[in-house]
Amino acid sequence: MYREAIRQLYEWKDKKNRKPLIIKGARQVGKTWLMKQFAKEAFPKHVYINFEDNELLKNIFEKDFDINRIVLALQLETGVVIDENTLILFDELQESPRGITALKYFYEKAPQYPIIAAGSLLGIAMHHSDSFPVGKVDFLQLYPLSFQEFLSALGQQQLAGLVASSDWEMMKAFHSKIENYLRQYFFIGGMPEVVMSFVENQNFETARALQQNIIETYESDFSKHAPLNEVPRLRMVWRSIPGQLAKENRKFIYGSVKEGARAKDFELSIEWLQDAGLVYKVNRTKKGQLPLSAYEDFAAFKLFTLDIGLLGAMSRLSAKTLLDGNSLYTDYKGALTEQYVLQQLKYVKNLDIYYWSADNSQGEIDFLVQKDDKITPIEVKAEENLQAKSLHAFVDKNEGLKGVRFSMSDYREQNWMTNYPLFAIASAIH
Repeated sequence: MYREAIRQLYEWKDKKNRKPLIIKGARQVGKTWLMKQFAKEAFPKHVYINFEDNELLKNIFEKDFDINRIVLALQLETGVVIDENTLILFDELQESPRGITALKYFYEKAPQYPIIAAGSLLGIAMHHSDSFPVGKVDFLQLYPLSFQEFLSALGQQQLAGLVASSDWEMMKAFHSKIENYLRQYFFIGGMPEVVMSFVENQNFETARALQQNIIETYESDFSKHAPLNEVPRLRMVWRSIPGQLAKENRKFIYGSVKEGARAKDFELSIEWLQDAGLVYKVNRTKKGQLPLSAYEDFAAFKLFTLDIGLLGAMSRLSAKTLLDGNSLYTDYKGALTEQYVLQQLKYVKNLDIYYWSADNSQGEIDFLVQKDDKITPIEVKAEENLQAKSLHAFVDKNEGLKGVRFSMSDYREQNWMTNYPLFAIASAIH
């Protein structure tokens, strides 16, 4: 299995002023596999400590931050002599008291040791840490597999290369073949365990069973790690997402979670889900002008799940419904396609992602993104529908902008907008 994040890890390794690296991401997106795979490829030796199941070392940082003492303990536990060519891997670091703070002292007192830390709930731990090492660590955000990575996992490396290129004529020639894989991706998604199971046995039922297990694991985490009074609210918000997206609401509706609910009832729950990496929150912006953040509307937002395959599982959509385009799929077609586009946009570095809707509810832009000083309005179409009235009106109103439409149609250039096939997001936004 190839992960694009491996390339980012090599870039980190070669940095002159390298800091301890924290890999953030939801449970089961492949953080442990990525760390270990990189260690095998890039270092002559490594030590791996999982603080969730290592009682001996779990409290190693509580006494003090004496690096010599800590390194000696790691050597005694693993039997590996640690030097500057040894990659130190700390997994489930949030389970070790003061573990996050310890990274600061490794950077300040012993920068020669390369360290990568990860954890399923590191986002939550960092958010509540009273001594977070600001400026002393680097970050890498790991998401489920992108569509390109999915193609590579299935042995379709050449197709993966094609969708990342700008060879529109070749993409047009292979459109139906790529679209078939895209429909599979809509069902399978990008959770590594699910993808690898599908690679091995091509069984959609097995894939769906694994997705349900992952969802149950996440809901189990609510009870284990969230404040007790927040658990029912977490479940309500989490389970409401498919329905909210299917209705294509212009924003997250608290009343759809619980009748009469207000923002204050669920703000903490949404924050917890974000910190755990389980949801993506996309805020509304009021204007299409630089910088988009200056016009952010914090009261209006949409929530997406971390993975399109899990969204389909939560919606109880069958493989036959998705692959055959069954009419029962109509209500969720737009939701799944928006989820897919957002997921691929998340892989674009330094991209600020918003959506826009008019104050009078006349018109909406699915995504409005900013990279450096360039703003791009994006419209998402599930099929080959080429009407884009809202996008056209928005571009006309905001001088200097050019729209992008993602649909199942082939590449098409117009003076105010470019249509890209849905499978070519990597080519369109970079």
